[in-house]
Amino acid sequence: MKFIFGPVPSRRLGRSLGISPIPEKTCNYTCIYCQLGRTTHFTNTREKFFPVEDILIELEKALEQEREIDFITIVGEGEPTLYEDLGLLISKIKNLTSIPIAIITNGALLYKEDVRKSLLDADVIMPTLDAYSEKIFRKINRPHKEIKLEKVIEGFKEFRKIYSNQIWLEVMLIKDINDDIQSLKEIRKIIDQLNVDRVYINVPIRPPAESWVEIPPTFKLSEAQEILKAENIAYFEEILIESVDRETTPENQILNILKRHPLRNEQIYTLFPEISEKEIQELLDEMKEQGIIESISYHNKIFWKSKTR
Repeated sequence: MKFIFGPVPSRRLGRSLGISPIPEKTCNYTCIYCQLGRTTHFTNTREKFFPVEDILIELEKALEQEREIDFITIVGEGEPTLYEDLGLLISKIKNLTSIPIAIITNGALLYKEDVRKSLLDADVIMPTLDAYSEKIFRKINRPHKEIKLEKVIEGFKEFRKIYSNQIWLEVMLIKDINDDIQSLKEIRKIIDQLNVDRVYINVPIRPPAESWVEIPPTFKLSEAQEILKAENIAYFEEILIESVDRETTPENQILNILKRHPLRNEQIYTLFPEISEKEIQELLDEMKEQGIIESISYHNKIFWKSKTR
């Protein structure tokens, strides 16, 4: 499948069936902590990248196979609000199933009225806020030149005025950048203005775009949890991974997930209970030799990810 992946286990969303409506690494941020690496299609222009009908065909097929889905999550391999037909896609999914829809977004384009309107039928919006100043915003998120933190915050406020469903805000904490007491207090001041329903703190547990990015110490996370009045979802990573795309080859199933979600060996093994770990390891080594995927060591763990071309 080109657009559908998972289900992926999520602490916030349960069994989440993912939809990617944008091309690989298409984003208006190039965050230092991004698990997909640096953005290769750096844009702030919304486009009709793919026909809605093509995405729905795959989704219908996936839903026929998977009965236990807690959320359909539109996330993609970058920023999903860059998909110009996002509102149409959401409404068509609503006609197809009663499964709730979540949108994982950086929230940058909420300053645009058409983007705000396109999200109104979603059940949960999950935006990100990692900085309180323009300087830190540019250091962590490295946004497109058209995007300013002030505009992003105003977009959040305007969206809350018209959106009555759930907003779950995530703050990604980076060691020595936004994990100090003062930064957390300033971020809290902004959050207090946004009227969100939940706040989560997270850390980069998978290999980040920049090798110098580090995870804050545990005591910093405790401080952040208290100051931000947040739930801590750091270090959550389920072993069991599934693929709805079972009709294709094991190689394609692995690649389909790795393009959106780096995995460790033991997670990839769970994709294929009928294949021995030795055979899967041989396949991974072969794909690495072909230059399709790469292995990266991060915090004493080996991760596999799609190789940037």
